[in-house]
Amino acid sequence: MSSGQIGGKRLRFGGADPYVNFYFKLEIQGITVAHFQEVSGLSHTTKVEPFNEGGENFKVHKLMGQTECGNITCKNGISDSMALWNWRKQITTNRITLRKNGYIVLLGENQKELARWEFTRGWPSKWEGPTFDGKGNALAIETVEIACEELKRIK
Repeated sequence: MSSGQIGGKRLRFGGADPYVNFYFKLEIQGITVAHFQEVSGLSHTTKVEPFNEGGENFKVHKLMGQTECGNITCKNGISDSMALWNWRKQITTNRITLRKNGYIVLLGENQKELARWEFTRGWPSKWEGPTFDGKGNALAIETVEIACEELKRIK
């Protein structure tokens, strides 16, 4: 057995090989709303607060500040489903913030769940329709951006 293998399974940096992107699905309160070909913004950042200590001229202390998560951006081929548009429309026409909890799920071969991120108190802050080009044959893509208050990986 060569180094980097345990029981025939190749390890990378102390763990198994990373997953390959296949596609993602968005679940809102237990219901699959859409499948996506691209998801970005799964981020969790803690701000760095510099602190200058009196008499310490050669360094700046770096303290932990506020932690926030990024907006989740989902892109997929537009379909006949109006679920995401209707959610966005309720916010803009009624000025109601319908915050919902949900999941972004990474799916592998045969739609097997590989990883799962949970967001809380999310709402669609942006919807963007497709760009139409009569000369091309690309998919018509819709983009939805979800602002949320908390994001954590649970699987």
